[in-house]
Amino acid sequence: MILGLFEPSGLIEQGGPLVWVLLALAFVGSVCVVERLFFFHRARINVGDLLVGLSNHVRRKAFAEAQHEAARAPGPVARVAHAALLRHYLPRPDLRDVTQEAGQLEVPRIEKNIRTILAVALLAPLVGMLGTLLGMVETFKRVSEQGGFAGPAELAGGVFQALITSVIGLTVAVPMYLAYLYFLGRAKRLAHRIERAGIEMVNLISDAREEGAIVSFREEVEARRRGSRKEKQEGAS
Repeated sequence: MILGLFEPSGLIEQGGPLVWVLLALAFVGSVCVVERLFFFHRARINVGDLLVGLSNHVRRKAFAEAQHEAARAPGPVARVAHAALLRHYLPRPDLRDVTQEAGQLEVPRIEKNIRTILAVALLAPLVGMLGTLLGMVETFKRVSEQGGFAGPAELAGGVFQALITSVIGLTVAVPMYLAYLYFLGRAKRLAHRIERAGIEMVNLISDAREEGAIVSFREEVEARRRGSRKEKQEGAS
């Protein structure tokens, strides 16, 4: 009888209704883990390569090509860069605010379902402990109904049944908490990449505008010099 409890069907049957609660938590947590895996896989991008490609367009003042390249790239980093390129005509302080706002809009997408995974990791052992306590109460209740006399086999079986929910709860909680730590680290690294991309885009666009202004100023000065020389030559003749 006790050996049969080690089978999955025996665990579910003997563990009581809280086993179904634990299975529901495990299902919800698994769905969230799979969704986060797909999200971070799609968001994976080489920030350095993206910035190098965009900087080549920005230096040539080809903002339409830069916007197209940023729109084609996947993930939140590319979306922040695209938001900066759409408003490249703004001054540096306003452009910095645009990138910060775009990064803040990406935060809920990055943190989505991570708190749910943490909630499953925290609730599963508590539900398992509750099931164990309820099972122990039921076991001692049966012993008291029998006048305080119970054989070792009956006590062992009752205690084992009471511990089933704790075992299942910890089995669910440990991998879920590890998954939470993993995704939390991925989220922090992605947020750092977003911040880096925003700062780099602001500097690239501002520097390109300043270089263009300097070139225009130099061309204007040279044109004035050529005009004055031409006037002097005409006056001398």
